[in-house]
Amino acid sequence: MIKTFRITSYLEGISYLLLLGVGVPLKYLAGNDSFVKALGMPHGILFMAYIFLAIIMKQKMNWDAKTMIIVLIASVIPFGTFYVDKKYLQ
Repeated sequence: MIKTFRITSYLEGISYLLLLGVGVPLKYLAGNDSFVKALGMPHGILFMAYIFLAIIMKQKMNWDAKTMIIVLIASVIPFGTFYVDKKYLQ
């Protein structure tokens, strides 16, 4: 289960960075929203999977409330999921 959460965490982090770093600038600077449309749905699915798996991991790894809040907040901060992987999953 840890391996699945780590892979999901990594993919969610990459999709978020691509969405923020490529999709949003192209949408507002070049008027091209195709990357936002292409990256938005996969990122949303990965985000929901990350949250779902984080709840499961809380029970399996006996995380306290503070750790769980950090893990959940990390999903909306760029590079946050990479921090969670390094700090709590290795």
